Amino acid sequence: MASYLIYVGIAIGVAAMAAAIVYGTQNQQNYIPDDAIPAPATEQGAFSSPSGLGAQLNKEKWHADPFADEAAAIKAKAGK
Repeated sequence: MASYLIYVGIAIGVAAMAAAIVYGTQNQQNYIPDDAIPAPATEQGAFSSPSGLGAQLNKEKWHADPFADEAAAIKAKAGK
């Protein structure tokens, strides 16, 4: 009898966590303003793992380093 109570408790806990996740997701989607500007990564698309088991990743392009010249000068001064 006690093992059934453990299983029921686990089932209730899993259901409560699933409900909290669904509620949180819906609540976040309700607060996206109509004039929100999407990030560049969302406009560049996304790709999934070939196996289908991995996370969905953004195809964000790498951007130029704004401090590359300054870093090169510091490395040259340090002798590297």
